[in-house]
Amino acid sequence: MNDEATPWQELRAGVPPVWARYTDLVVERGIGSWIETIDGERYLDYTCGIGVTNTGHAHPRVAVAIAEQAGRIIHAQQNILYHKPGLELHARLPRTFPGLRGEEEAGLFLSNSGAEAIEASVKLAKYATRRPAIIAFRGGFHGRTHGAMALTSSGVKYRGHFEPLLGGVHFAPYPYVLRNPTGPDPDAAVAFSLTGIEELFATVIYPDDVAAFLVEPILGEGGYVVPPDSFLPALREIADRHGILLIADEVQSGMGRTGRMWATDWYDARPDIVVLAKGIASGMPLSGIMARRELLDRLGPGAHGGTYGGNAVSCAAAVATLDVIESEGLLANATRQGERLLAGLQQAAEGHTCVAEVRGRGLMIGIELAQGPELTPRPDLAKAILHEAFDRKLLLLSCGTYGQVVRVIPPLVTTDEEVETAIGVISESLAVVGA
Repeated sequence: MNDEATPWQELRAGVPPVWARYTDLVVERGIGSWIETIDGERYLDYTCGIGVTNTGHAHPRVAVAIAEQAGRIIHAQQNILYHKPGLELHARLPRTFPGLRGEEEAGLFLSNSGAEAIEASVKLAKYATRRPAIIAFRGGFHGRTHGAMALTSSGVKYRGHFEPLLGGVHFAPYPYVLRNPTGPDPDAAVAFSLTGIEELFATVIYPDDVAAFLVEPILGEGGYVVPPDSFLPALREIADRHGILLIADEVQSGMGRTGRMWATDWYDARPDIVVLAKGIASGMPLSGIMARRELLDRLGPGAHGGTYGGNAVSCAAAVATLDVIESEGLLANATRQGERLLAGLQQAAEGHTCVAEVRGRGLMIGIELAQGPELTPRPDLAKAILHEAFDRKLLLLSCGTYGQVVRVIPPLVTTDEEVETAIGVISESLAVVGA
């Protein structure tokens, strides 16, 4: 079809409404932190494809790697063939596994999406432990496939009307300091969460029937909630005491998002399994699980698989992504820009009584809108801020159980000037909305 003769705006009606929309923009191209529409409008994209384009849009080195690999072979199915980018990725990525000790090695299994990787992690945990149950945490989001839905509790829209779901899933409280029912204190929030786990053991499930804890080191869809630093180490201790595996869902928080390769690296709490996706291949569909080698190798031939997992072009993009993160110092940039962005947004929020908290780690920042001492969620204000920011050519997203949190997800390549632009736009938006 000829671009000049194609009514691209009209063709949007062909996209099913199940895709809840933030904008109606039709994009022409993206470069770094910016996207350009078919009408020539430029927007600062601080949605990052929901935490995917960590190296920015169309990073030259990633684009070249994709093009070169596509010219060699696109699909080389893993049961049948090895391919160079896949072999390199299997060698390099597991070296980043949190907390490797001495001669220990980690392994990697590749699939396509975050939900697929979650399913793989649960299968591995059950297979390795021969235990039937999983304990997840309130506010967690782990995907929309039928098994992943059962593990998700960040919002009813992700699981409502799909019952019955996978059995053997139990939920404990996440240490959400701002909304902790025993008081907004980090120690109290952790204690409330751990007490919830012990209550499950006393009332619902024996600990020796639990295969794994499944936890996000920072809640994603649940509101960009950063737990107290003592939480994951305490969870690790409970897991060790009962022979339970610890699965860290790093789909949104990994690949440098928090200023370290994995958010789990901030804590002294080595996971048994890490789930990864989103930023792993700068926008190409790829996901996976990493685990200690002796654990991952318990899955025998045929116990799991997938036609497209470890696609050659996606693996080439992932290898290039690792190169860019390492050679361009993106972890350090994420830390530096994240500190500037968080401080700037906290200052911008001063005097706005409905901004309950501005929180985050690295370039994973949330602004929670709530009213009064009861912290009544204000999703209307979050939506209004997104609208005002959009009018000022800044793209943002919302999250939180009620949609009451504005989330700010810049690419790891974002610059000083872009950060200042975003702070200014959000400050203006807060003023206009009157939060």
